[in-house]
Amino acid sequence: MAKPVFVLGIESSCDETAAAVLENGMLRSNVVASQEVHARWGGVVPELASRAHQEQIVPVVDAALREAGITRGELSAIAFTKGPGLIGALLVGTCFARSMAQALGIPLLGVDHMQAHILAHFIRDGSDRPVPAFPFLNLTVSGGHTLLVLVRDHLDMEVLGSTVDDAAGEAFDKGAKVLGLPYPGGPLIDRHAVGGDPRKFRLPMPQVPGSDFSFSGIKTAFNGVVQRGTANDPDFVTRELPHLCASLQGSIVDALLRKVQKTARNIGVEHIAMSGGVSANTALRAQFEALAEREGWQAHVPPLAYCTDNGAMIAMAGHFLLAADRTAGMDVVPHTR
Repeated sequence: MAKPVFVLGIESSCDETAAAVLENGMLRSNVVASQEVHARWGGVVPELASRAHQEQIVPVVDAALREAGITRGELSAIAFTKGPGLIGALLVGTCFARSMAQALGIPLLGVDHMQAHILAHFIRDGSDRPVPAFPFLNLTVSGGHTLLVLVRDHLDMEVLGSTVDDAAGEAFDKGAKVLGLPYPGGPLIDRHAVGGDPRKFRLPMPQVPGSDFSFSGIKTAFNGVVQRGTANDPDFVTRELPHLCASLQGSIVDALLRKVQKTARNIGVEHIAMSGGVSANTALRAQFEALAEREGWQAHVPPLAYCTDNGAMIAMAGHFLLAADRTAGMDVVPHTR
C-alpha cells in the first residue's frame, strides 16, 4: 500500500496567518487566524502584520496538524507563499517553512500567491462541486491585484490583463473609508448596498484598451460625489448610504464583468472562473453567474472559505508543484511583486 502524501501549506502574505494539510490532494485541515489589530488604523500596517505572524504561525501550524490527525514527522512536503505580498509578513512564513522543511529533510515548495488563488478551484474537500475545464479564463480579484488569467493547466497560466492603477479591492476599501466605514470596508459596502439604487449616483466607466482594468477614476469620482453631497447636507452620507454603496459597488462590478465578457469572447473559452477575496462580494458573484448564463458559459466560484487568503490554496498549489517535481531550494527568498 502506497504511503500517503501529506502536504502542509503555509500562507502569510498579508494579514492572515493560515495553514492547511492535504492528504493525497484531499483537504484534511484548514486553519486561519485573522489579525484584528489593523482595524483601528484603517488598513493593514506592515510591521504589525509581521509581528502578528510571528505570534500566530506556531499555534496555527500546530492546530492544522492536530486537526489533520498527523504529526510533523508524517509530512511529505511543505508549501509556502513566496509572494507577492508584504515583505515582512512573507519573511515570517518563508523562514518558518524553510527551517521546518530542512529540519524534517523534506521538499520545500514555493507558491505564487496569485496562482494559488486560481488553484483554489481545485481544492478537494469531499463536496461535489464541479471544477473548471481547461482552458478557462479566471478573474482574480483581491485587495492588491486584479488580473485576467488564461489557465491552460494547473501550472500553465498566462496573464492577459491587469489593473493599470488601483485594484478592485482597494477601490472598495478606499470608497468605504470616504464614507467613514471601518476597515475592512469591502464587506460593509456589500452589506449596505442591499436595497440601494446602483444608478442613483452615476460614476464614470473606465476606458482602458485591451483586457486591462482601471479603478482610480471610479474612486476619484466617488470621492467627489461624497464631498459635494456632504458640503450641501451634513447628513448626506447617513441618508444616502445604501445608494452610495450600491453605486460604488455597481460601477466596480460592471467594470470587472465588461472585461471578462470581452476577453472570454475573444479567446473563445467555455468556462469562466473567479477567485480572490473580492470574489466573496455577493453582487459580483450573482452577476458573474448571470453573465455566464447569458453567454452560455460555465461559471466557477470557490466557496467563501477559499476566496479569502487561506492555507488550503497554498497546499493545493504545493500538491501540483510536488507532482511536477518543482521544488524550491533552501536558499529561496520571498518577493513582494
